[in-house]
Amino acid sequence: MENDTEVTEFILLGLTNVPELQVPLFIMFTFIYLISVVGNLGIIILILVDFRLHTPMYFFLSNLSLVDFCYSTAVTPKVMAGFLVGDKVISYNACAAQMFFFAAFATVENFLLASMAYDRYAAVCKPLHYTTTMTKGVCARLAIGSYVYSFLNASLHIRDTFILSFCKSNLVPHFFCDVPAVMALSCSDRHISEQILVLVASFNIFSALLVILISYLFIFVTILKMHSSSGYQKALSTCASHLTAVSIFYGTAIFMYSQPSSSHSMDTDKIASVFYTMVIPMLNPLVYSLRNKEVKNAFKKVVEKAKLSLDFAL
Repeated sequence: MENDTEVTEFILLGLTNVPELQVPLFIMFTFIYLISVVGNLGIIILILVDFRLHTPMYFFLSNLSLVDFCYSTAVTPKVMAGFLVGDKVISYNACAAQMFFFAAFATVENFLLASMAYDRYAAVCKPLHYTTTMTKGVCARLAIGSYVYSFLNASLHIRDTFILSFCKSNLVPHFFCDVPAVMALSCSDRHISEQILVLVASFNIFSALLVILISYLFIFVTILKMHSSSGYQKALSTCASHLTAVSIFYGTAIFMYSQPSSSHSMDTDKIASVFYTMVIPMLNPLVYSLRNKEVKNAFKKVVEKAKLSLDFAL
């Protein structure tokens, strides 16, 4: 047997090693991250301060914004440091922590989108029973259940990844510690771990997606039965933002995780991962703020109050 040394740190190879692209990519990702942070935290604050947004839909939206902020923050700052100062080394424990928080919060988002679809179903298909269906207790249980299951799910992936031995290369062909990329470095037999990853990720994605599809099937049937054009437009507008977010999230998630690692192309995965880890957290607040009248009205009132306070102070 070879006397290999166990890996104690990893080196993230990043998106590219071309020197001319380091600064432009740093500027671009900094811009994306700032929009993501401001947008998501802004939506959380808006929902907290405007009592008219204290409804189930906006309760889930505030949690979605929190999750987007968290999993983007788990990845993006390290990527930015790599571009700016060339810091691509990440310790064994830091790699595990990054992997855990990204996997946990991305899975929470998966189930929050399903919960939001159920909320839209209740609002459009059962409007007279909406307040008794989507009570505070029901919303809290859906949200808490999403967090608890997702953190347990992430713990399973971390265990299955880091129970393996890493005694060969420590060069991660990715810009963050994603599960498939780190697993591929193991010198142990990783077949079972890879199969568990694919099965669990597929279950998570498709079970939530099934809830969303069934909810929207009932919603569209209800919309088609509407005789009022105003009711038709209102029903569509309440679902448009959520449908946009669902399409973006699941399109990338299905591409990334529901296939065996042997069929992955790392270059393709990197491009998809940029979209998944950085662009989606930036797009969600934009989608919900630009397409939602209540959010826009709440934002206008906060700006007006800020102007009045400033004028009064001056």
